[in-house]
Amino acid sequence: MRLYLLALKPTDSVTEGFLPAAARLGLAVTLLTDRPEAHRQAVPHAEVLECDVRDFRAVISRIATHHAPDAVFTNSDHLQTQAALAADYFGLPGKPWQAALRAKDKAQMRRHLAATGADTVRSAELGPAQDPAVLARASGVPYPCVVKPREGVASEDVVLADGPEELVAHCAETRARRPGEALVVEEYLSGQLFTLETLGDGRVRHVLGGFRTELSPPPHFIEERMTFVRAYPEAVTEQVLAQLDALGVGFGACHTEFVVGADGRARLIEVNYRAIGDQCDLLLAELLDVPLFAHVLRTHLGEPLPADLGARADGAARLEYPCADRAGTLTAAPEATDLAVDGVRLAYRPLRALGERHALHRTNRDFLGVVRATGTDQTAVDRAVDDFLGAHRWEITP
Repeated sequence: MRLYLLALKPTDSVTEGFLPAAARLGLAVTLLTDRPEAHRQAVPHAEVLECDVRDFRAVISRIATHHAPDAVFTNSDHLQTQAALAADYFGLPGKPWQAALRAKDKAQMRRHLAATGADTVRSAELGPAQDPAVLARASGVPYPCVVKPREGVASEDVVLADGPEELVAHCAETRARRPGEALVVEEYLSGQLFTLETLGDGRVRHVLGGFRTELSPPPHFIEERMTFVRAYPEAVTEQVLAQLDALGVGFGACHTEFVVGADGRARLIEVNYRAIGDQCDLLLAELLDVPLFAHVLRTHLGEPLPADLGARADGAARLEYPCADRAGTLTAAPEATDLAVDGVRLAYRPLRALGERHALHRTNRDFLGVVRATGTDQTAVDRAVDDFLGAHRWEITP
């Protein structure tokens, strides 16, 4: 059976998760990408074909002129609609392209949730040629508000504005970095930030748990720490799932970010119609002791998920992301490490090499590395992570 996997840049989710899972399933994999050399270096033995994967027509043509497909899949935020359209064209299982589009387009997500009565967040869309000063005066969005790219990802260029002048300034700064892109301005939703990780086959949907997310101080929203949450109060989970149902999201993996306010109301921040990234998916598979990546691929092959995944229910986990606080060259950092201490398995993986020079992005592109720790006792997990962070240093030389 042949799997076509659409990708942009190489990611840990693909190289360490989905490709090994495909090999264990005995699948022949063809990787379609607009960055073929990067993938050939990351996975030298994979079949990699160059393709304008952002264009669904190019994807369909590339597949049609190669081997017959049994599944079309992507774990990229940017390519879900293209993969869904290609799968539908070839009559293969996949996500509804309309749901993929609603999840990716943050303005459309807000409009659809409001139209279905699922939730209403005051928001406005700013087209590439529109004057943000007009929006600042007449949008009806209260302050503070959040400015974000309409089709952005990973808190990239997401920033808090306390008033009209900040709103206009942030729009100008974002447009300078992302010319031609539409922006969304929406009311700031206060509350603790969480994620919900789900996996469905269109018939059943499993809730895998989620993460409590700790963010950097405003005005930016950098995810600095993730702590596993085995289960939320039933009312919270039901609210999130009802909003996903309204969006038509229920097939394959989905990573949903939401806040819970003081009144217990759960409100969506964004829906990433894919498996969670930044190595959280690798940790989740280990923590739950399930073949998570294989299950995701099986849904795209048309196989039903088991009624019970057999996931472990006694796990505790935390991820920590040492983060650059300035532009410059990384001159000190620990090497990749694996430890076992007091019943905790800890892994550290560098995300930036010594000697590399980078600008300051104020997003997860500033991550220097990731610490993953799993066990059965949260106190022991936290202690192991804190001890590791305290014993090592990361230095940036301007």
